[in-house]
Amino acid sequence: MEQRRGMDPAQMLEGVRVLDFTQYLAGPSCTRLLMELGADVIKVELPPDGDPSRPINPQRNGMSGLFAQQNRGKRSVVLDLREPASIDAIKRIIPRIDVVVENGTPGLMDRRGLGYAELSALNPRLIMASVSGFGQTGRYSHRPCFDFIAQGMAGLMHMTGEPDGPPYFVGIGVGDTNAGVHAFAGIGYALYQRDRTGFGTHIDVSMIDALLHMQEQSVNAASISGGTYVPMRQGRHYQPASPAGTFKGPQGWIVILCMPAQIDGLWAALGRPELAMDPNFADYEARISNRANLTELIETWMSTFSTDDEVLAVLEQHRVPSGPVLSPADAITHPWFIEQGSIRQIDDGEGGTFAVPGFPLRFDGIRPHREVVAPKIGEHTREVLASFGLTPEEIDRLESKDQGAPAD
Repeated sequence: MEQRRGMDPAQMLEGVRVLDFTQYLAGPSCTRLLMELGADVIKVELPPDGDPSRPINPQRNGMSGLFAQQNRGKRSVVLDLREPASIDAIKRIIPRIDVVVENGTPGLMDRRGLGYAELSALNPRLIMASVSGFGQTGRYSHRPCFDFIAQGMAGLMHMTGEPDGPPYFVGIGVGDTNAGVHAFAGIGYALYQRDRTGFGTHIDVSMIDALLHMQEQSVNAASISGGTYVPMRQGRHYQPASPAGTFKGPQGWIVILCMPAQIDGLWAALGRPELAMDPNFADYEARISNRANLTELIETWMSTFSTDDEVLAVLEQHRVPSGPVLSPADAITHPWFIEQGSIRQIDDGEGGTFAVPGFPLRFDGIRPHREVVAPKIGEHTREVLASFGLTPEEIDRLESKDQGAPAD
């Protein structure tokens, strides 16, 4: 095997300091990825309870799995951002910070005196990423936004569900985490630009823009067809192709998607090579027009097996694109996910472990791997502030002010 030329990916961002004002999911998912690559992420939490995701169930030892997954390896500093002394402390830190990430309502950081214009005046090399629902500008920028609202605005709900039924939301935080990944990517390129120009930049990430960007065909098809193509949710089958969708197996559901290059493999798997000449299935359009009959044929064939694995083995033998429909819980013990490192066990900080998704990228075949735990609220306040030159007396005064209710 060729010797690796790069460094350990867990050290890629070593020396990069990130000041993290985020909470819940969209922002923390971005800064967690930065941490995985070696950045020093300083998470600023508001007194008295910190990130609102900390107590969300299910939890262990008073900390939610959601918080631990997205915030492990970060250093927690508690500062009351309603207090001028806390704002002054942050501004003293800023000249030695590389990246600021925030996911508050647009304008909130400006009202606190921590907007990009003010912070970049203190540090022209500073990169700031602002993650919000509707973006930093425009007629809706002031609106609060959660994941499902973004899914609705970006057309994701419209494309999910049965054609004659109501639109459904995707049952995971796809808008939040997708925006977080977009912010993560933007920060990487901004660091590259800074190396070339010496200046930072302000990155505006909208959850809705990030989700709309995922529309692979619906937007362009509606436009290029002059409105004759009407994008619509398709239920369990994919409108532009057949067979393409979910099929009832002997135990659960199996996904099959055959384009023209794979269809002969399907006929072979079914033991029905003569179907290639059947006018109901002989070409692309015929298979779409006769989707119901083809679905019945496939599911009848599947019912002759005892297990889904047996079905999938035959489909794989004939190179038919297919796979099982797994629940997220299935992934925890599924051998493919474990062997690939797509599922990993992390330390819960109390002598136990639990499963989380692994880092989604590999570098020279290696995923970043850092043995770190999620911080207790305010665990690193004194350590971090002292490292930036604040005196013990100044830290005492800040901590004495940080006992009230959370800032807005």
